[in-house]
Amino acid sequence: MRAARLIKMVLLLQSRPSMTAAELARELEVSERTVTRDAQALSEAGVPVYADRGRAGGYRLIGGYRTRLTGLARSEAEALFLSGVPGALREMGLEDAASAARLKVSAALMPSLRDASRTAAQRFHLDAPNWFREPKTPELLPAVADAVWDDRRIVARYRRGEAEVERELEPYGLVLKAGVWYLCARVAAGRGSYRVYRIDRFTAVDAGAERFERDEEFDLPGFWDERAEQFARSILRAEVVVRVSPSGVRGLPYAFDPQSAREALEAAGAPDGDGWVTLTLPVESEEVAHSQLASLGPEVEVLAPEALRERFAGDAIRLATLYRS
Repeated sequence: MRAARLIKMVLLLQSRPSMTAAELARELEVSERTVTRDAQALSEAGVPVYADRGRAGGYRLIGGYRTRLTGLARSEAEALFLSGVPGALREMGLEDAASAARLKVSAALMPSLRDASRTAAQRFHLDAPNWFREPKTPELLPAVADAVWDDRRIVARYRRGEAEVERELEPYGLVLKAGVWYLCARVAAGRGSYRVYRIDRFTAVDAGAERFERDEEFDLPGFWDERAEQFARSILRAEVVVRVSPSGVRGLPYAFDPQSAREALEAAGAPDGDGWVTLTLPVESEEVAHSQLASLGPEVEVLAPEALRERFAGDAIRLATLYRS
């Protein structure tokens, strides 16, 4: 533990002109007294750590000293490619590996480029979860992530409806979609097809030592895009016919699946004299369609089915009564 901390201290000092004892203590998660002892130990070992006294003082390396302890471990190199998604790294248990990788890269850079990570972080940030939804990290995510990294088979129990099912899986990849974690995996028995599992539905994961032979032709982004499109279309089992104003047309992609809204508009006829367009929209159900269409307010008129039209007519009467009083 101490050896790793001493190496990290050298890398920190190599990547910056100087650091105060308080800054080093914060980065190393130790006391300032421990920082003093570590600096003395490094100096005795031949590392030229120099301590500047006074209010503006701190620790620095002198004589152009550069350590060669900058080789990235595999886990650090892999985590580095995910360093733009800090929340995801933390949830998968890779935050420490990414931090070490960034330090090593920073230490290996020319002095004029050492602020690159800071300037990039000031300009770009990825916030994956949806608005107004508190993301909850699945408890079993780190175990699944470890198996994905190491190509190890897992035996997973997960909720399917009211029952629990157990499967032996070959975990190929993880996807974070709108704050929800999914596992793309192949059923191990008989080298089955690839499937998608919500990790928050896993109740147990047992990752053994047995590895599987990964299909190098598997394309995670392509697979996910295909399955996501199939899922979006599979749940659209009903249709509604509506008239939409020009303003409502602009709002359709925000109320409905954008691809389905675009296709419905392309198949629609020409606008009427008022600029309104009549089109048929695929929807999940009448209940869901009611909620989606309500977000467009008076910019949409339901023509069919009749039951949904009557429902909106009832809404209009209740609203008029409410606001008239």
